[in-house]
Formats: sequence, structure tokens, C-alpha cells
Amino acid sequence: MSNWLYDALTTAPDAALWIDNADGRRLTYGDLRALSGRLAHALADYGVEPGDRVAVQTDKSPEALALYMAVVRAGAIYLPLNTAYTSTELAYFLEDAEPRLFVCAPKRRDEALALGVAVATLGVDGVEGDLLALASKQPHSFQSVRRGPDDLAAILYTSGTTGRSKGAMLTHRNLLSNSLMLKNFWRFTSDDVLIHALPIYHTHGLFVASNIVALAGASMIFMPKFDAAAVLAAMPRATAIMGVPTFYTRLVQEPDFNRQTTASLRLMISGSAPLLAETHQKVAELTGHAVLERYGMTETNMNTSNPYDGSRIAGTVGPALPGVELRIVDPASGKPVPDGEIGMIEVKGENVFQGYWRQPDKTAAEFRADGFFITGDLGQRDAQGYVSIVGRGKDLIITGGFNVYPKEVEAEIDALPGVVESAVIGLPHGDFGEAVTAVIVAEPNARQSESDIVSALKIRLAAFKNPKRIIFVDELPRNAMGKVQKALLRQTYAKLYAEQA
Repeated sequence: MSNWLYDALTTAPDAALWIDNADGRRLTYGDLRALSGRLAHALADYGVEPGDRVAVQTDKSPEALALYMAVVRAGAIYLPLNTAYTSTELAYFLEDAEPRLFVCAPKRRDEALALGVAVATLGVDGVEGDLLALASKQPHSFQSVRRGPDDLAAILYTSGTTGRSKGAMLTHRNLLSNSLMLKNFWRFTSDDVLIHALPIYHTHGLFVASNIVALAGASMIFMPKFDAAAVLAAMPRATAIMGVPTFYTRLVQEPDFNRQTTASLRLMISGSAPLLAETHQKVAELTGHAVLERYGMTETNMNTSNPYDGSRIAGTVGPALPGVELRIVDPASGKPVPDGEIGMIEVKGENVFQGYWRQPDKTAAEFRADGFFITGDLGQRDAQGYVSIVGRGKDLIITGGFNVYPKEVEAEIDALPGVVESAVIGLPHGDFGEAVTAVIVAEPNARQSESDIVSALKIRLAAFKNPKRIIFVDELPRNAMGKVQKALLRQTYAKLYAEQA
């Protein structure tokens, strides 16, 4: 193959349906090849060369997904960014990655230009934006740049041990090997129709869902975001759905979520955060389907999965996938622990990333000498090999499928007038899995209210990082070494959101 990833993703016949878009447009794989070719030419006109980074913060659309293909096809490195990120947050990513081009939504053009980078715009209707205007004048054929298995295809930023996101470098081999394996493991074929209601700026929606569909030559019902009513209306036309736990907690509340509505589905997949056992059981009661949970992360794509055939056990993420070595070890010594005991999850395989962008020290710290990657997740494995995630190191919060590192939120809160210090924790939440919650010590006579602090944070942080509740206390609990005892805070306020329900 001349371009390891792109060539594999585009083998379906020209006439085969690729995307059935929410706005009524239907695009074939022939359309994808032509559009990605025109966009690749346009990228070259913007000065993008092989090895350059192309940062992208656009709303979800078929063109945005074709742009990902075009970047890979042009031999560049795709860098998707959450659409909720503010200018303050974007400044860090753009400074760290130094992209040749930043592609954003037309409405954010002036804001992007103020960040001092080369900017192009891309809309959602197939026409709007100067990138599409330029692409429309280009030939549809493009000689894909030769790229091998160990060349970088993407950099995805992920929360790290210091609170600042790190760029996980993913190669063509990382992405293609994992997607091919999942396509076969979950038995995707050209007959499948996937409901795609996930964002396309993270691993789940971009590499798991979109890549698997392309490799199978299947099609997608492409939705701009999750809407329970729209998803239910699409189910009779679909064979599969991928989602985060929030999808399922909301679907079970819909009166029409039943065996009849879901009769054509062969697979419901959940990931990005733990699915409550109660939700798993409720879905089974209403539809007769057992949700298939799997476990992955930005740095590795997918590591484990409940089986396609066989028991899908609620509360577990299944055994290690084919080609993935997984062990559970004592965090300090790195020695494996017996089945049933809790330890640190470590993985090794072609799916594991190359390292962190321009951070060799952090890369070295996250790998064992024998090549196993230290995930930072705590888990246990039973005698049948099924893994259960029981906690996370470093206090990472996963809310609605998004990672939030408390230190970043705490820094913004502590900078507000009248705040002495803060501790940000994740608490159980029936809809989001975990809710970002801030415990704050305020100055004497400070007048900030809960709403004042939330309002102040809205211009500094993406919405999913903002605390859902603010708790004011006289002091934070500390241990003998002076470290804030977040575990005690989580225990104290564990039922905060349950009590509100």
C-alpha cells in the first residue's frame, strides 16, 4: 500500500453508500474519494506538507470526516480538537503542536486568527467555508502520499499527570491494526448500518466508529449529536449503534425504546466510561439486547471487549482483545497480581501509541522496560479473563465520555477573586457517569455564590469541564503530609446527585 491507512479505508465500491446525513444528503464512497482528493489538493495549496500537523476544530459533518481522510492522504498528521474548547484552551494546543494549518468553523474565524496561526474554515452544509471553496476548484484525483505503518497519522491530546494535556502520537499501524481487528471481532460487514451520534474529535467517534465502518464498506446514519428521539426514529434502518453510557441512560427513559423499535439492531456498543450495571440490565429488559461494553483510551484505542458471542457480563469490559496483551500489576513493583486482586492495568500491542508529542520524559515514565504501557486505570481480572475497571489513578474524571483532569479546573477556580483553594472531584451521576464537582474554601466574607463561580468559569473552560455543583467548606481534609484527601471528599458527597434525583 502506498498510504497505509487511507488505502485500507477506501476500498468500498464507488456506488456504495457511505453516509446518510441528518440534513438529507447521501454520500457514497465515490463521493468520499473525490472529496478527500479535492481537500488534499486544497491542503497543499495552504502549504501543508507531509509530516505537518493540521489542527481541526469544526462541527460534525461528512466534509469534516472527509477532511480527516484528506489529511492522512496528504501524508500530514490529523489533530482533532474538541469543539467546546475556548480560545484560552486552544492557545495551548496550537502552541504545543505548531500546526501548519488550523481549520475551524466559519463563526470562529476571527477568534482563530487572533491566535496567530494560518486559518481555513469549514462549514457543515457541504458549501460554506473557504476550504471547501478552494477544494471545489481542484481535481478530484490525488496521488496519495506514501506513508508506512510507523509514520504518524494523528495526534490526540489527552489529560496527563500534570493537568496539562499531552499529545498522544498514533501511527498508521496503531489505527489500522486496531480497527481491522474490531471490524472482525464485532463482525461488521458491508450490510451494516451504524447510527453515528458521537463527536468525531476523539477516539470513539473518529477511529472506532468511522474507521470500522469504512473498512467494512458499511454505511452510517450520521447525526450532529445525540438526540434520543432522533436515534429512536433511525433504529428501524440500523443494525448497530455505538455510544457512551449517557446514550443508554437516556434511551431507557424513552417509552418507545423497546423490542419492536430495536428489532433490526444486532449490536449495541458502549464505551468511554463505565456503564452502570442497572442500565445494562434495564436495556436488556426493555429490548432483549445485551449491551456490549469495551475498554479503551486515547493512547491505545481499544484494549478489551465483551464477546460478540458468549456472555456479556454487566460491570465488566470483557477480556483482552486479540493481539492485545493485558496484565494487572502492583503499581509500585510492576509485578503481576493474582486474578481477583486489584492492580494497575498495563497493555502492550500494535494498538499502543508511539509516545507523547515532544515529551520523551513523560513517554518513558509511562512505559515499563518490557514495553507495557501503564494505563493509569485500576482494575481486576476474573478467572475467565474478564476485566472490571474499579477506579482510575491520578483522579481523572470521565463525564459523559469526556476526560476532565481536576488540576486544570482547580487552577481556574483558584484564580477567581475570593477563592482560597479548591478540590475538584468526580461524583456518581446517573446520566453522565461522573459529575465534575468543586469543593471550595472561600475567603472570610467572600460574596461569591455557586452561580457566580459557574458563570466565571464558562468563559475559561469547555462546558463539559465546568462543575455541576459547587460546595463551600471551611477547610479541605488533609492527611499528615498535607495532601488533600480527595477520596474522603468523594466518600462524603457520594450521594450528592442521587439525593437530587
